Amino acid sequence: MARRWLMVFFAMFCSIAQAGDAAPAPSVIHLASEDWEDYTAADGHGLGWDLLRAIFEPAGVKLDIRTEPYTRAVGLAQRGEVDACVGSYRDETSELLYPHWNFDTDHIYALGLASNPAPTLDTLGNYRLAWVRGYRYQDYLPNIHRYNEVVRRTAILSMLTHNRADFYIDALTEVDYMVTRAKDPSQFRRTHIAELPLFLCFADTPKARALMALFDQRMELLVKSGQLKPVFAKWKQPYPFSHD
Repeated sequence: MARRWLMVFFAMFCSIAQAGDAAPAPSVIHLASEDWEDYTAADGHGLGWDLLRAIFEPAGVKLDIRTEPYTRAVGLAQRGEVDACVGSYRDETSELLYPHWNFDTDHIYALGLASNPAPTLDTLGNYRLAWVRGYRYQDYLPNIHRYNEVVRRTAILSMLTHNRADFYIDALTEVDYMVTRAKDPSQFRRTHIAELPLFLCFADTPKARALMALFDQRMELLVKSGQLKPVFAKWKQPYPFSHD
C-alpha cells in the first residue's frame, strides 16, 4: 500500500513539475513593418496597426512595433529578432511561417501618365515597370519581363515623367500618397491591377508559432462575427472578407 501511494505521489510531483516548466503564454508580439502612411505609421497609427491591436490585445497580447524598410523587416523575422513582419504576400519567403488567415488585402494599382494607354493585368508585361525593392511583384503578376526595383519612392514621379518607366506598381494607399504630392496630379492615372492578400510572416520559433496559432484562432472568430468591419470603416477602406 505504501509503495502504491509513493508512486501516486511521484506521478503528481512530475505533473506539477512539468506544468511549472511549460512556457507561459506570450504577452507581447514584436512586429517589424515598413512605415506605410495611414497603415503602419512609425508613430503607431493606421489601419494595419488598428487591425493587429484588435486581433491580439483582447487576447492579452500587446503589440511592440518596430519600423524598418520592408526587406530589413523580413530579415529580422528570419533571424528571430522579431516575432513577425507585417505586410507579406503568401509564401513570399520560404524561411518564414505563414498563417491560414490573411489580415487584409492589398489593392494593387499601376501608376502612369494619363496620356498613356491604361494597362490591364494581361498587358502589364508589355511595359517597363518599377516597384520598391523586395516587393517581388514579378512572383504575383503574370508575364512580367522588364522591371526596376527602387530603394525609395521619392524618385517615382520623375521616372514616369522622364520616360524611365511606364508604370509604377504599389498598393493604392501608397499610390494615392504620391499622387497627392505631385505638382499636377491630373498628369497621372491610377489603374487597378490585382488584389493580393496581406499576411503576417512569422519567425520559425516556438513563441512565434504560438502567436501564429493565436492569430488564426482570433481571425476565425473576428471574421465570423464581423468585429473587424468597424476598423475598416474607420479608415474608409473596403472590408476584404466575405466568410461571415
